[in-house]
Amino acid sequence: MDLHEPFRCPWCLGDQDYLVYHDTEWGTPLRDDKALFSLLVLEGAQAGLSWITILKRRRGYLAAMDNLDPEKIARYTEADILRLMQDSRIIRNRRKIESAIANARAFLAMQEKGAGFSDWLWNWVDGQPIINHWEKLSEIPAQTALSEKISKALVQKGFSFVGPTIVYAYMQSAGLVNDHLTDCYRYKELTFGA
Repeated sequence: MDLHEPFRCPWCLGDQDYLVYHDTEWGTPLRDDKALFSLLVLEGAQAGLSWITILKRRRGYLAAMDNLDPEKIARYTEADILRLMQDSRIIRNRRKIESAIANARAFLAMQEKGAGFSDWLWNWVDGQPIINHWEKLSEIPAQTALSEKISKALVQKGFSFVGPTIVYAYMQSAGLVNDHLTDCYRYKELTFGA
């Protein structure tokens, strides 16, 4: 390890895309509705796979699925599903593709009722990230009581591929929780603005 390099969470080491994602995105509070929707689609696509698999395909998802625009995805038809099932730039799982479409429709239905997705989501944490104090990766849970509650609420609103583990990974990546290890330089930046 380079002595001039800051300490980072070990999960991101060994891959440049992971390193950049860790340093610039993971755990940074995300409050833009459309960006939160895009991230939710990608987190759902991750189910049963590693995040790096999805991260390496993110550009492919953006290209294949109209920049992950919920208004466009909500109008997808069977022809679009069949087209996407042939597109090697994404995970070609019919249920995950159908989930993205259903989630776009549920997302837009929330907006039509006057509920901004970001406001709704951040309400679960009173508008501020939960700051955890993990020293080792083994301490970080795969899901929490809160991710279970949010998961159930999303399912009730018509979302799918939003189980408690997916929701917790989503909360981590969208910055609703700060799960960087306490020695990680990003923990300090995100917690104290260092």
